[in-house]
Order: sequence, then structure tokens, then C-alpha cells
Amino acid sequence: MKSAETTTGRYNEAFNESINDPASFWGRAAEEVAWKKPYDRVLDDSNPPFYKWFPGGELNTCYNALDVHIEKGFGDRTAVIYDSPVTDTIKKFSYSELRDRVAKVAGMLKALGVVKGGRVIIYMPMIPEALIGMLACARLGAIHSVVFGGFAPKELAVRIEDAKPTVILSASCGIEVKRVLQYKPLLDQAIDLSSHKPDKCVIFQRPQAKAELKPGRDLDWEELEKAAAPADCVWVKATDPLYILYTSGTTGVPKGVVRDNGGHAVALKWSMKYLYGINPGDVYWAASDVGWVVGHSYIVYGPLLTGATTIMYEGKPVGTPDPGAFWRVISQHKVKALFTAPTAFRAIKREDAKGEYFKKYDISSFQTLFLAGERTDPDTYFWASDLLKVPVIDHWWQTETGWAICANFRNLELFPIKAGSASMPVPGYDVKILDSATGKEMGANEQGIVAIKLPLPPGNLPTLWQNDQKFQESYTTAYPGHYFTGDGGYKDEDGYVYIMGRVDDVINVAGHRLSTGAMEEVVAQHPDVAECAVIGAEDQLKGQVPIAFFVTKAGVNRGAEEISNELVQMVRNQIGPLACFKSAVCVPRLPKTRSGKILRATMRKIADSQTYNTPATIEDPTALDVIKEAAQKIGYAK
Repeated sequence: MKSAETTTGRYNEAFNESINDPASFWGRAAEEVAWKKPYDRVLDDSNPPFYKWFPGGELNTCYNALDVHIEKGFGDRTAVIYDSPVTDTIKKFSYSELRDRVAKVAGMLKALGVVKGGRVIIYMPMIPEALIGMLACARLGAIHSVVFGGFAPKELAVRIEDAKPTVILSASCGIEVKRVLQYKPLLDQAIDLSSHKPDKCVIFQRPQAKAELKPGRDLDWEELEKAAAPADCVWVKATDPLYILYTSGTTGVPKGVVRDNGGHAVALKWSMKYLYGINPGDVYWAASDVGWVVGHSYIVYGPLLTGATTIMYEGKPVGTPDPGAFWRVISQHKVKALFTAPTAFRAIKREDAKGEYFKKYDISSFQTLFLAGERTDPDTYFWASDLLKVPVIDHWWQTETGWAICANFRNLELFPIKAGSASMPVPGYDVKILDSATGKEMGANEQGIVAIKLPLPPGNLPTLWQNDQKFQESYTTAYPGHYFTGDGGYKDEDGYVYIMGRVDDVINVAGHRLSTGAMEEVVAQHPDVAECAVIGAEDQLKGQVPIAFFVTKAGVNRGAEEISNELVQMVRNQIGPLACFKSAVCVPRLPKTRSGKILRATMRKIADSQTYNTPATIEDPTALDVIKEAAQKIGYAK
């Protein structure tokens, strides 16, 4: 097995140059981007931890995503495929058609007073207008802040308060699997709660529900766009913000992750080619939402900067209409690579464990499955790998980084895949495993804090929106000279990185520090378990003890108690008696965010009888009641 240190391949060459001579590495990558004015230098490292990439350079991200391809003669190439099983709609936009609509919407925003550096909040469902609105802001040099459509009014209000938008773009409704969710009442309530009031709200009326417009403030999107004069690109500095994206689950003053224009364009274009193996004209699908960082990076900007075709999917992995939904999209649109969350594949596996729906479709175009969002458990990896017969790549990154920290590479060097590992550090990321107490680097197979030596590569957050102090407190103070990821993990003897979950997922059982992620791995191996979460609950005697909550696969008829006993024995055999693993509870569903992350921190508070807030990102609030009831049955959540 090769390691990052011993391989003589392209990866080793690229990685070493990116760490030892970042100016050379990223300067060459920057040649792929169209600059209005060349940058003065690649990296300004004079004021750590506030690093600047490509200072002095000027560009426009929308120009690089649309106009540049049209000027090269590719205006007729398909830019976006909108696929909406919930409305039975498929619509395609060429690069020329998309540019023309974006220019009109940019003109619409300009007429409403949106200027370079001004903010626009986008509160929309997965429809083309959300993507168009983002690109229109970029065209004007304005800063967009996308808030997941349907977010609770209180959380939306906090974001309005912090970003202070001139204009809010929204739609009349979003469409869930079995219901229409009206957005306008939520938006109105959020504006009432916020001390900052936008000048105008532009509402895209969908036929499924018409919104009542408030005279003087609310305007009809289609009418306004139709009357608008197209706007040209406004050139901005490479270091100017492109967008603000608020981290999910924030309380009080939220953390607004800032993304700059220059570093973002360079990094995403590099990643599309070398990490995802996507070339101009290829069809790429990130099955996420524009409200998340994945949607920003790999539904909107990454594919379009590359000149590829991106898919915007308004649907679910199951239920719209069945567990074959993903295979239908891949087959119909000739998708080359899919990027989604492990939870999507767990949902498909639960409904169609034998892959009967998969057999109905020709997916010969398909070359790679990329998983991220939370750790891919080995059971899900093996199931997907056996079914698809293509590389299944687990890669790890964060809202703050904007693109992958650790990954495998379709167009650099494809390493042998190890189940449970996010593979190797991506060029630009000097990943270290540090002792939590001393900050010293750990050896192979020793668990510690996962940190990244500064500077972070292009595309990462330069700071938080109007809060340099919070940026330092959150990310750079704990381990000076390093970015604190908040995750724990280790590197093995070959240099592969294993992310075991958030640092607060490491529990202390009678003095033994144990990873709940490792226990989840064991529980997920059980043939009847579709998905699971292991949390640490407070215990007077041992400090903490682990509890597993698990969901069985569809069609499993065995008794839950029998399965529970088997899980206890499996953990005892594979982790050891010191884990004190004695409780495994069967539940019908787990509480998750809309992006598929299991809400373990909230589950832990429920088990410990602590007060908790229902996270704004939750998909189904009733799932928390399910956990509370299950925890009470075994003596917790009193």
C-alpha cells in the first residue's frame, strides 16, 4: 500500500508542491481562471491568521461561470438540467439561455438598488431561479446569502439581522414529498422579528401556491425580470466576498462564513478536474440543496466554472416516486459522477436492500459516487460499492472550507479505497493529528484532534462576516498556527485519514476515551440495521455510557430485543467490555437535518434530560419525540 509519504505518483508531486511552494502550485491553477486584472501575488501571508489569496487581482465569478464559455463558442452546451419529480418537470438551459436570464435578473436587482458589496438574501426552493439569483448577485459584485427554503422564521430573522440585505429573493412555496410548504408567511414573520427591514422582497410565484404580496415592499419576480434591462458583469477584487453562508445550528449571533471571489474560483475549478474527474461537457450531479455549502460549490459554481452540465434536482432519494429515483436521473441524463450524503444511500438501502430498482436502469455513463456530509460507515460503503461496481469515494470537508480537505482523486491518483477512511489530504491541506492537551503531533493510528496547518488553501473562509474576533476564537486560537476542525480522528500507517466524528462525540467511560463513531461502525455492520447513531449519555458511576439508536431495514420481521442483544454482543466483541455498551434501542426514524446529518448533539441532550432547542435545520421535528420516548424506556430522558 502506498502512503502520502512514499508514493512516487502524481499525488505526491502535487501535494508536496502545494505545501512547500503554494505560490507556484496555486499560481499555475489560477491560470485556468479569466482575470480582468492580474493579481500582485498569489498569497499574502503578512497578517496571520488572516491570509489573502490573489490580492490585487480582479475578476467576476459569474463571467467565469457563464460568459467565458459562450465567448469560446460553447453557448449551445447545456449548463443546467432542472429535474423535479415533485412537479413532474424537466427543463434544460443552455449556457447562452442561462446567461441571458442571469443578466436580466441582475438588471432587476440593479434597478432595485443592489450594488457591488450589497447583500441579497435568497430564501428559495430547489428551482432554477435560486441558481439564477445567486449568479445574478455575483454578476453585480453583490454578496448573496442563501438560507435554506422553509427555514424557521426565527432563524431566518437572525440571518436578516446579521447580513442586512437590501433585497430578499424568495418564492411562494417549496414542495415536499407530500405537501406544499408556503414560504411567504414564514418570510413575513422573519422580517417582523428582525430589526433590519429589506427595501424590497421579490417573490417568484409558483403555480402550486400563490403568495399574497404586501403593497410597497413585495414585487412579482416574473414581471420585474421581464421589464429589466440586462446587466453587465461588475469586476471585483479577488479578495472581495462572493457570499456569506451561515453555519447550521447557530444560536445568538450566527457564524457567517465568508467566501472570497478569487480563491473560490481557482480552488473549485481545480477540484472539479482533479478530484471529481469532470471535464467541460460532462454531466455532474450534486444531490444536495443550494442552501448548503455543497449546493453553492457543486450545484452552482464548480460545474459552471468548469463548463460542465449541472443537475438541479427537486426531489428525494426515495418517495419521489420510489427508491429508483437516483438511478432514473443518472440514466436519463447520462450522469458521470454523483455527489450525495451517505444518508441518501442508507435510505435507498433501507427501501431496496437487494437493488431491484437499480436493475431497471442503464447507468453505463456513471463512473464515480462521492459521499460526504457525515462519515460513511463501512456497511453503506460496501453496499453501494457492490451494487454500483464503480469507485465509491468518501471525502471530508466543511462549510468553512468550501471544498474537500481529504479525498481520493479521479484525475490525479486513485488510491486503493479503505472503508471508513476519507483517504488522503487534498493538495493544499496540511492535515495534522494533534494531542488535545499538548497540541503535539500524534503518531500513526493514534487518535487526536484533526487540525490543518495554516495557511488554508484558496477557497477556504478568510474570516467570518464582520467578526474577525469570532473567527479567531472559533478556529485559530485553540492550536496556534493551525485551523481547528472540531473533528477527532487519526492517520493510519499509510497516511490515510479517518474522521471519527466531532470532538464532542468522544466519550469518557470510566476514564477510557472511546469514539462513538467506532461503535457506530460495529452497529452498522449488523445485517438488519439500516442506520444508527451512538451517543454518550451521562452516568453517575462511569461518567458516560454509550447508547445506540438503530433503524431496521425494510422487511425485517425479527424482534427488536433479539437484534439489540446481538448488537450489544458485537460491540463487546469488537470494541471490548470497557465500552460498557449495554443499550441498543430500535426506533422508526432518527432525527436529521435536511442535508442528512444525524442530530447527535441534540439526541445527547435529550438522553441527559437537558433543555434543547429544536434545530432550525431539522427535517422532521417529531423524530426528537421518538428519541425521547425510546430513551425513557431505558431509564434516560427523565
